[in-house]
Amino acid sequence: MARNDVPLGKGQCDIRLEVDNEVEVTVRRDMVLVRTISGQDARDAGSECNAPLPDREVRGFNYQVVDRRNEIRLIEEPSRRNDFAAIVRIRDGAGGMGRYHFRLSWEMGGGGDVRRDEGGRRDNDRPGERRGGEGFAWNNTLNYRGNGRGAALFNESGERRLLDVTVDIDRGGRISVTFRTARGGPLSFTGSVIGREGGRLKADVMSEDRRLRGPMFLSVDDRQNVNAVTLEATDGRDRLRVNWDRR
Repeated sequence: MARNDVPLGKGQCDIRLEVDNEVEVTVRRDMVLVRTISGQDARDAGSECNAPLPDREVRGFNYQVVDRRNEIRLIEEPSRRNDFAAIVRIRDGAGGMGRYHFRLSWEMGGGGDVRRDEGGRRDNDRPGERRGGEGFAWNNTLNYRGNGRGAALFNESGERRLLDVTVDIDRGGRISVTFRTARGGPLSFTGSVIGREGGRLKADVMSEDRRLRGPMFLSVDDRQNVNAVTLEATDGRDRLRVNWDRR
């Protein structure tokens, strides 16, 4: 999704289809599967998502019909039983192709796969830190730094050498990542932390011009060093790859 109107910390999928008669639409992770029950195959009319549907408990899940001609309904919410898929049935008997648009939204937090110990502490909270709200939140802002080398590759050409990196995470889980470069100004990304497993963070970030967006993975340690950063960002046409390692 190249749009910028989805709030940080919120996942959203807008599924837009042209349907002839009857189809079943399944949204699972980063896939949208359309099964034709009768009539012609459905046509995509500009579907877009800003993040994959989580493969675990989906917090704050919401289904909304934005546009329809005939019948459309949610028949299954994401659950462990259906491998965390949202399934929608569309029936259109009016003849020809009818336009349908439904929206799925959810909270992008890492709490779905986190266990609690007997004292109620989540097993990947750090001592002395606490979470707040439904997503990621720390008691204090965090700052990580790393001295290393890497490269940013735009559309398989025009490599840009990366030097040191600075990572800031605020109490709401918002993240800012800035690389010093060998030539020109810094390369920066902003977004939100959507997953954490030990010293590995996953963030949904966008470029400084808010055009390219994708998942960033960061390896950090208890001394607040950054050990590695990878990113695959796109707007559906252009692609940016970032690989950086501490040295």
